[in-house]
Amino acid sequence: MPDIHIVVLAAGKGTRMKSAVPKVLHQVCGLPMIEHVLRSGDALRPTSTTVVVGHGADLVRDKLATRPSVSLVVQEPQLGTGHALLQAERPLAGRRGTLVVLSGDAPLLRPGTLERLVDTHTAKGAAATVLTASVADPTGYGRIVRQDGAIVSIVEHRDASAEIRRIGEINSSIYAFDLELLFGALRSIGSENAQREYYLPDLVRLYRKRGLGVETVVLDDPSEILGVNSRSELAVVSAHLRDRKNEELMSAGVTIVDPAGTWIEPDVSVGPDSVLHPGVYLQGRTTIGARCELQSSVRIVDSVLGDDVFVNSFCVIVESRVRSAARIGPFAHIRPQSDVGEDAHVGNFVELKKTVLGRGSKANHLAYLGDATIGEKVNIGAGTITANYDGTRKHPTTIGDGAFIGVDTMLIAPITVGDGARTGAGSVVTRDVPAGKLAVGVPARIREPRAKLDPSAEGPSKGPLDTNA
Repeated sequence: MPDIHIVVLAAGKGTRMKSAVPKVLHQVCGLPMIEHVLRSGDALRPTSTTVVVGHGADLVRDKLATRPSVSLVVQEPQLGTGHALLQAERPLAGRRGTLVVLSGDAPLLRPGTLERLVDTHTAKGAAATVLTASVADPTGYGRIVRQDGAIVSIVEHRDASAEIRRIGEINSSIYAFDLELLFGALRSIGSENAQREYYLPDLVRLYRKRGLGVETVVLDDPSEILGVNSRSELAVVSAHLRDRKNEELMSAGVTIVDPAGTWIEPDVSVGPDSVLHPGVYLQGRTTIGARCELQSSVRIVDSVLGDDVFVNSFCVIVESRVRSAARIGPFAHIRPQSDVGEDAHVGNFVELKKTVLGRGSKANHLAYLGDATIGEKVNIGAGTITANYDGTRKHPTTIGDGAFIGVDTMLIAPITVGDGARTGAGSVVTRDVPAGKLAVGVPARIREPRAKLDPSAEGPSKGPLDTNA
């Protein structure tokens, strides 16, 4: 197999997008459009990848900084697709093999289609191979003109006669070329057409005149070459990718109650026998374990959920871990760097930020827990707050195993509540509470737990402790 090189044409402005953002950077299912294209190309294990940029070149360069092996060249001015490809001559100088040309605004192309294109090109020893498709409405696309079954030319819609416009086979703008022949031929292309541009498809006619082999590969699924030129088309291709991902997961044993209303990005994984209800949105590199249930309108971003996790409706989990058999929500917010332990409960209107909630611990109602490390089997009463910010810096709160934090407790960080310690309802705790002790009052004072109090001591007969679980 000869070396494979890839060039992605991504210089277009995308006027109909009506956006200051380069068209190829618009998001499709959580990734820039061009990232989908590059991932398809990655399947070929190319020796080199070059992206031709133009409008918003600096923005595209910044976005592709995570791909240091990708070379960028600038097309300026923009004089058509043939002129765009010619800009890649310098980084490809002295190279041999097969050049695959991709369109930066066609994110639905499957890796297997590109492998088929390259295999056909190589097996036939062609100078050029064109990926084509037959569609019901070819308006706007270049038409494939054949003679005795062989391709002889590609005619752009604007330049086509009425007869040629009736042809239903279209050009995908995706090609494989013999690299040694390519750039010399590109310099021979003229601009005698309606747009006064240098059309890359004109190479087909040129090669045929020179007696060089030109082949085609016809797509089985024309949706793979859908391009994006407007916001409406952006929505269409996004829906295609959503459906593709949902079908992949359902085939692997995941129940998706409403596939049309469930959005799962490409890098997400979901374990078997998990159930996703309507309105679930899974983003980034999220991993969901087996037998989980995500109720309606749950959003999870770059997070890991263990097996048997239940997330009730209207919860947001971002850059965090939720361990097996934990229960979250409804209306809970798990912010970055949080870790919810096995069999822990985070209830309604509870917010965690950079907090570890230990195994079997519970924060069931109306609490803010920030910069906290909470041990196992801890009960956090309703209305508890870790006051972690002093106006200048964030400070930690540590709560030991088996502690009981009464309702409306305010813990003024930095502070430590020891193993088995308790706080009374409404307490403002400003100092550490030793293990096994009780803190109660405003400001809280340290007392013996209720079971050890002298019966003759002053205080309410019920005792100072909150009993809310």
